[in-house]
Amino acid sequence: MKKFLLPVLLIISFNAMAQIKANDVNSFTLKNGMKFLVVEDNSIPNANMYLFFKVGSRNEHQGITGLSHFFEHMMFNGSKKYGPKMFDRTMEFNGGANNAYTTENVTVYTDWFPASALEVMFDLESDRIANLSIDPKMVESERGVVLSERSTGLENSPWRVLLEGLQATAFQEHPYHWPVIGYEDDMKNWTQADLEKYFRTYYAPNNCVVVISGAVKTQNVKALAEKYFASIPAQPEPEPVHIVEPEQKGERTITIQKDVATPYLAVGYHVPDAKSKDFYALVLLKEILSNGKSSRLHKALVEDKQLATMVSASYDESFDPTLFFVYAMSAKENGDSILEQEIYKEIEKIKTGGVGERELQKVKNQKLMEFYNQIETINGKSNNIGTYEVFFGDYKKMFDAPSEYNKVTADDIKRVANEYLKKRNRTVGILKTNVDN
Repeated sequence: MKKFLLPVLLIISFNAMAQIKANDVNSFTLKNGMKFLVVEDNSIPNANMYLFFKVGSRNEHQGITGLSHFFEHMMFNGSKKYGPKMFDRTMEFNGGANNAYTTENVTVYTDWFPASALEVMFDLESDRIANLSIDPKMVESERGVVLSERSTGLENSPWRVLLEGLQATAFQEHPYHWPVIGYEDDMKNWTQADLEKYFRTYYAPNNCVVVISGAVKTQNVKALAEKYFASIPAQPEPEPVHIVEPEQKGERTITIQKDVATPYLAVGYHVPDAKSKDFYALVLLKEILSNGKSSRLHKALVEDKQLATMVSASYDESFDPTLFFVYAMSAKENGDSILEQEIYKEIEKIKTGGVGERELQKVKNQKLMEFYNQIETINGKSNNIGTYEVFFGDYKKMFDAPSEYNKVTADDIKRVANEYLKKRNRTVGILKTNVDN
């Protein structure tokens, strides 16, 4: 009986998918190239607006590193109609809230609000895109904020110190080499011309995808888009990132000294970007290694052998080939060497022995249920639709995700583990208090 129980969950999940279909997403593009994706969802009287700007630290170069993250801050510091701090105050007055984040690949702004405040949101967002103030006094004030954020982060977060060092070692030429927050000397020396050029290039309407979900009407959204965004001029397409990281031909290791109770360990393997045919297999391999207490690494290293207090893995969407990470915190003061070798042993078990059908089905179910739970909410709808549009090239591919996960076989898991999780392709980072001289 148990043999048939897991596939039944997938059938239930596919029924859940019926709540949103590809033709439920309405799309239009303004003459200036700004694309809008709209989902009408009246489950609650609220709505959201997600703005995906295709700019992150990969679009920078040495001399201007950190500018993408800096503009995430500047976007809240005043424009022509809404002065400093007025963006947040106006949104809160209208019952809304917002957030933003910057990665190596994108900068995303998120607004949540009562549907009745939709036009106010259009007014707020269009004002700061068209008329952001890059006042020198505000620039210097915010420059101090991000410099403090960088120094405090490095001081207080062992993981941040370790992962910055590992990434800089794994990427020798590609702009994934530098941290999203930037280098301190670059941050201190951005010029006014640097700022104005960067904003004009990357905050152009033709470099933005807007996703709106909630109790809205597409016709009304389109009318507001024409009213508030259509007059913002398009800009020449940003220069493509053409640098390709050379193939890594041997293991690299970096050891960093910091006052920590037990060692921190991270291993990064070079893997393909989100459009790769191996994307879904790599996601499921990550889940097999680290999703939950029954996962391979947690069971072996935390529960059975008690070598680690935590262990995890990550593999995220990216425009360019990226890293598949395995992280762990040693349970022993000088246990990093043993812990590292035990991680490799668990990976080797998959490379040589593969995974069972039941184990694979379990992580497929977990991933699919996570996916369906996300798109039940208007926030999950907007985030996933925008992510697929930007990283996979078409929001419609989101609706192929369930079948893509289901296509992955045990042989695929074994193949990608052997192809990518190999010694010559990995960079190892160790952070600990005592470092040999």
